[in-house]
Amino acid sequence: MALRLSRSIVGEAEARAVSRVLLEDGYLGMGNEVRLFEEELSAFLGISAQRIIAVNTGTAALHLAVEALAPRGGGEVLAPSLTFVASFQAIAAAGCTPVACDCLPETGTLDLKDAEKRLSSKTFAVMPVDYASNPWQLDEVYDFATRKGLRVVEDAAHAFGCLSRGRKIGSFGDLVCFSFDGIKNITSGEGGCVVSFDAEVARRISDARLLGVEGDAQKRFAGARSWDPDVTRQGWRYHMSNIMAALGRVQLARLETEFIPARRALAARYREQLAGVADIAFLRTDPADFIVPHILPVRVLRRRKDAVKNALAEKGIPTGMHYKPNHLLTYFGGGAACLPATEQLYSELLTLPLHPGLSVQDVDNVCVAVQLALTS
Repeated sequence: MALRLSRSIVGEAEARAVSRVLLEDGYLGMGNEVRLFEEELSAFLGISAQRIIAVNTGTAALHLAVEALAPRGGGEVLAPSLTFVASFQAIAAAGCTPVACDCLPETGTLDLKDAEKRLSSKTFAVMPVDYASNPWQLDEVYDFATRKGLRVVEDAAHAFGCLSRGRKIGSFGDLVCFSFDGIKNITSGEGGCVVSFDAEVARRISDARLLGVEGDAQKRFAGARSWDPDVTRQGWRYHMSNIMAALGRVQLARLETEFIPARRALAARYREQLAGVADIAFLRTDPADFIVPHILPVRVLRRRKDAVKNALAEKGIPTGMHYKPNHLLTYFGGGAACLPATEQLYSELLTLPLHPGLSVQDVDNVCVAVQLALTS
């Protein structure tokens, strides 16, 4: 198989789980399998299952979380520009305005000092992004939100399985949103979930994922439907299916024994092999945090990124760019804002292959290619 930047790691166990739903259960929509997945996620995180709402994408999770908090008529959400466009689209889809903030150049995560400058009377929430699985300064983000009277919608799409100062991401906070798409730390094909530590907000999101039909999730979990429903708020068809949940349950069971050790070992090998290489810098992480890397972006300094990218491409080694900053996208300002640290990082970041299907030799080959590109 050709070297891949990222890929799904699925096999016979996942195929059997999906086959069971198709051939034995026979109900493919949202039902008991989703209930079990939510319960197993709650056990993994050490929280109540009532706090977890499984949905069909990570973007849906962000959309529902923002919408559940948004004041009537909308408002503003502070978010780092260096994130996948899903973060900004989710805010906009909720009828709100994403306010692009600069990032810290050494981590790629939200610069709180810059965010504070962008506060307005319309700001109701902040969306920190655990960029490249890095839950940098989350306590400081939550302290900032408390001082400023803001809610927190944590975009933890990259960070499932990570720990911040000994606590699993998703086991604390306000609203935490995960993605389980095909290349994340675990996958349900597509999918995601919201973790809400506000019971009323959790209820609101649970209804909203099923077109706003009140209490419909619990009925579906019991194999029933709401035949005399009421709807009092806008809702969406964002629920997770039993097929997706069956796949996710197997992936969750493999996370701690297979995926976490592999991802961490491969990332450590990259750091070891590229340590001290001129013009390569790794993003900073907190030694107190436990990182389960979803992607491996590095900084290529002195305007040498394109040369390295092209040299690797000639050897059949794929690379990526995570991400084009949102404030440079036409829909979100087209560069009207000036975010110098984010724009500098954008010129430097290059993502190297990382997924549990890689071997140590694959990583070594990539590292040799990087070094040759920088010395040629």
